[in-house]
Amino acid sequence: MEVSGKVKVINPVQQVSASFKKRELVVTTEEQYPQHIMIEFTQDKCDLLNNYNSGDSVKVSINLRGREWTNPQGETKYFNSIQGWRIEKLQSEALPTQLPPVPAATAFEPASNFTEEEHDDLPF
Repeated sequence: MEVSGKVKVINPVQQVSASFKKRELVVTTEEQYPQHIMIEFTQDKCDLLNNYNSGDSVKVSINLRGREWTNPQGETKYFNSIQGWRIEKLQSEALPTQLPPVPAATAFEPASNFTEEEHDDLPF
């Protein structure tokens, strides 16, 4: 799956444990109702975010992850996460600053060989 939009936030790397690190990215989608999607990059994928800044237009390849957890009281809870594994910059399409000139319309001459008496097959 993919998510496209503008980078809103890139958080610093979090060292969760001695062997696990993650980095969070927030992408704001560009649609009628923009969504702020938080995407986690883990381990060696954290470095993928080094060359990106807030405001960059990006496309992020993601995987949806879900897990089950049972708390000490025996209640089962479910958690979802969005994990990024690739990111690429999108080229912003610059609008031309000036439109090319429109050619002037040439005046047309009325038909000289038309007569009202000629038969046509048009229904109106």
